[in-house]
Amino acid sequence: MKNKNAFVEISFAWLFAIIVGVVILFLAIYTSTKIIKTEQTSLDARTAKEVGVLLNPLETGFETGSVNSITFPTETRVYNRCDTEDIFGRQIIQVSQKTFNKWSDTDVNVGFSNKYIYSEDFVEGKKFFVFSKPFDFPFKVTDVIYLTSSEKEYCFINAPKEIADEIEDLNQENLKIQECGAESEKICFGSSAKDDCYAIVDYGSRYVEKNGDRMYFYSNSLMYSAIFSDKEVYECQTKRVMQRAKQLSLLYKDKADFISGKNCFSNINSELTELSNLEDNFQSSENMNTHMINLVENTETKNKMSECKLW
Repeated sequence: MKNKNAFVEISFAWLFAIIVGVVILFLAIYTSTKIIKTEQTSLDARTAKEVGVLLNPLETGFETGSVNSITFPTETRVYNRCDTEDIFGRQIIQVSQKTFNKWSDTDVNVGFSNKYIYSEDFVEGKKFFVFSKPFDFPFKVTDVIYLTSSEKEYCFINAPKEIADEIEDLNQENLKIQECGAESEKICFGSSAKDDCYAIVDYGSRYVEKNGDRMYFYSNSLMYSAIFSDKEVYECQTKRVMQRAKQLSLLYKDKADFISGKNCFSNINSELTELSNLEDNFQSSENMNTHMINLVENTETKNKMSECKLW
């Protein structure tokens, strides 16, 4: 009986040790996982911030022929988010990176009030291309930025000479003219439109059609924006651009009022007032109609002919 009790005591000792070991192992794994997740979230937030900082040089303008790229050491998703609250709204960037063959999950938003990035809902890869163009309406409003992945190729078919020349001068490796690869996303202009077109550009009516949705544009700056963007991103960012345009319209009107007191007249006060009202009520690209475009072009013409130019 004594030996049997000893055997039972040894069994309970081993069982207790195993339980303690399992608990310690669980706590170690849990703690490590939490630390890794926290570090990954911090890394994603820093990366999103770095993306915004790397785009800063583009705000000073873009010289045709220059290619800018951002390269990450691991597979990365850059999520493009946008809100239109406050005066200028916010450009929001989220970043997720692949670790242990799994995408990190982060809800950390990095926001900027002075950036306007056009892209799909998210772009994925290790290398990303960025370029920008100024948007005038009729004065310069901002530089809009286009973000694409090197893993996605866009092929422009029957593009107007102006567009084709610009794409060739840009020399960006994921943008092609006519010679489309099997996996290329085809950007079709006018009568070249086919069922396999990723996007159809009606240059005369100023809209881009994708997945049955139309995105209206003014000038080539917003045409590229519509080509490279999902509709939700395009509409939100374009509304933000108009919010900025409204503030500039009001500033130029104040400038016109000021210089008129010094016997220097621009004669476009009423146009700027009407334009700021249209920009204030801008809800979607459908508002970029013939009346608004004619007003912009008329304002630009009158400014050029004015004794005292405002811009």
